[in-house]
Parts: sequence; C-alpha cells; structure tokens
Amino acid sequence: TQVLRKSLQKGTVVSTGSFLAYEAHKLISGFAEVHASFKVEEVIEQADYLYGSGETEKLYRLLVQHKNSDDTELLWRLARASRDLAQLSSTPAEEKRQLAYEALEYAKKALEKNESNFAAHKWYAICLSDVGDFEGIKTKIGNAIVIKEHFQRAVELNPKDATTIHLIGIWCYTFAEMPWYQRKIAATLFATPPTSTFQEALRYFHMAEEADPNFYSKNLLFLGKTYLKLNNKKMALLWLSKAKEYPAQTEEDKQVR
Repeated sequence: TQVLRKSLQKGTVVSTGSFLAYEAHKLISGFAEVHASFKVEEVIEQADYLYGSGETEKLYRLLVQHKNSDDTELLWRLARASRDLAQLSSTPAEEKRQLAYEALEYAKKALEKNESNFAAHKWYAICLSDVGDFEGIKTKIGNAIVIKEHFQRAVELNPKDATTIHLIGIWCYTFAEMPWYQRKIAATLFATPPTSTFQEALRYFHMAEEADPNFYSKNLLFLGKTYLKLNNKKMALLWLSKAKEYPAQTEEDKQVR
C-alpha cells in the first residue's frame, strides 16, 4: 500500500491488480532461482556419490541430462564421466571415439564458463590428449604444449591436486620415452618440439606423492617404471611392490596390478 501510494504521488498510474501480479512475479522468480541453484547442488552431490562408488554408466546417464547447462562444475564432471565411460573395456570402439570427442566439448565449455576453475583446465587437457589418439601423431604432438600449459594452470589454481601433478609427470615420461622416429617427425613438423627427461618425470611423480601419499596406484607404478628407466632397480622394486599391494578398487587399479 505504501509503495502504491508513493507511486500515485509521483503521478504513476498503477492498478492494485498489476502491482500484486508484479510482486507475485518477483517472489516466484526468486524462488525459481533458489530452486535452480539447489537443484545443481543436488545433482553434483549425486554425481560425486556415483563417482566415488565407481558407477560410471549411471553417473554418465545422470549428468548427460544436463549437457546444456552453463554450470562449470556440472560440465567438467560430465566431461570426466564421458571420458571414464569411453575408457571402459566394455564400451565399443566407435562409442569410445564419440565419447572422447563429446568429453572434449564439455570440458571446453566448462573452461569457457569459468577460466579460474582448476578442474576445467585439468579435464580439458586430459580430453584433448585423448582426442589426439584418434587424430595421429602430428596432432598429438601439436597439442602437447597446450596440454601441459593447462595442466600447469590447474596446478597453479590448486597446488594440492596430486592427480594433475601426476599427469604432468606422465607428460614428461611420454616425451622422455618417445621413439627416435617420432622425435624425427616432431623435429620436421615443429621448430621447437616438446621434450622432457625421466629425471623431470620422476620429480613430478614424487611431488604428487608428497601432495597426497598413496593416492593413486598408477603414480606408484610410474615411480617404479621411471626408476627402472634410470637403472635404479632397488628404488624401482620399492615402488613397484607398493603398486602391486595397492587395494584394487577400480578397473585401472586392476590393470596396474
């Protein structure tokens, strides 16, 4: 009534019906915004539970319903779920390819929505690497610098994320181990092709272990493998033994064992 009186005093004609309708609209809009926000949080909570339970297919089915979302937290989780589904041995080859490209698009969108989200950088780099497997050695090497940059940006945003530190180690290990003919291709195609050493890879694997001890069976495996490359069999045996004894909770853990 007070607002209506002030409006009339200013010479604005407002009917009681339209004013009440306007107030109702504001109330409903506010509720809808709160409800939408709550729904996103609810989906993320469900998604994290399914991820922790290893329910890859259920997780993908849940998140793909929200593929048109603008929420970065939902989108990078969808990228991860798509990628994880592609990695399953039960997924047909053609579906693996399709899911890999879908995952990259979701990760790219997540990054566009929030450049300051460490997980968006991390999963964009992972998915970009996966797509390279389908596009040949030229594309894979060409994307390598971009991939490392996004991993490093993710670590800048979250220095405690051991998985991303591990992935930089994998990047270094891959280029340290690159066969001579691939090095020759890289040198022909690029003025300064990406390079690394096993010493650099080892440093990142140890950094990952320091950030979160015993967090990942594959980090233990690669510590052992890298020490073997450096001809340190004593340290290789130590870390390979830890990898062998790691509780196998996922398909990847079983592969590591």
